[in-house]
Amino acid sequence: MFTQFLGNYLLQKGIVNQEQLFNAMSRLSQTHIKLGTIAIHEGLMTAKEVDECLFVQTREDKRFGEIAVERGYLTDEQVNELLSKQTPDYILLGQNLVEDNVFSYEELERILFDYKNETELYDLSLDVENQEAVQSIISKFFIMAEMPVEETNVMYLELMFNSLIRFVGEDFSPLSPMVLDEFPITFGVSQAISSNREYLTHIDCDRETAIAFASRYAKEDFNEFDEYVVAALEDFLNLHNGLFIVNISNSLSKNISLAPPEIKMDGILSGPNKCVDFPVAYPFGTIHLLICF
Repeated sequence: MFTQFLGNYLLQKGIVNQEQLFNAMSRLSQTHIKLGTIAIHEGLMTAKEVDECLFVQTREDKRFGEIAVERGYLTDEQVNELLSKQTPDYILLGQNLVEDNVFSYEELERILFDYKNETELYDLSLDVENQEAVQSIISKFFIMAEMPVEETNVMYLELMFNSLIRFVGEDFSPLSPMVLDEFPITFGVSQAISSNREYLTHIDCDRETAIAFASRYAKEDFNEFDEYVVAALEDFLNLHNGLFIVNISNSLSKNISLAPPEIKMDGILSGPNKCVDFPVAYPFGTIHLLICF
């Protein structure tokens, strides 16, 4: 999930645009990590040293590791250790953006340093899906929206991001959240969750985006907006919210119930108090995830 969070950071800072980001994300499954990228990530080489070895490699028929060892930047043992490491996808994203000439290795090194400091993750490893780190980043989405950070809300958004990765695709980036008194509906699916207080959750998008979203979720090629597209979005929200109430009931021991999903076309959405809109950009369009309190 750190790939999506890094994408959000890069967009917020204006370092990349959506086209550059999605182009790099679309190649993640075909990308092989390079030794120089791992060495920067592990703090064993600087970006300047990596660039130097890459330059030499264009003029000598040698592997990167051989050149790095010859120049005293790495030992043979370190090269073997780096080659055996499992590298997180967010590092692959950075490598793809370097290869696309969006920024340099030196800039990537600075970006990752600034990102970890600004998100206060400098004491945490991002090599694995560290739950503490994930929850820390998600909490900041609520802080950005000037909303209180509550355990159930963080759990909901964390599970939603995981559901999107699992059922729709990982090539998305969350955008900046917004607090709204009401939301103008284009097309969407709503579902009420009742516990010690009422929630209304809603997914909204235009119809073309709905077709693409439903096609990915159902693993079918829908070509027009029809009842099958609508049913797929209903099923996604109902599945996700069903998983959420199981998790929240087990962890918080609260009585919680789920109403049937409802289709909403046009009009205005409003909740008992405020709605927080969490836009999520995919290559095919943007969907709006709303939690209304």
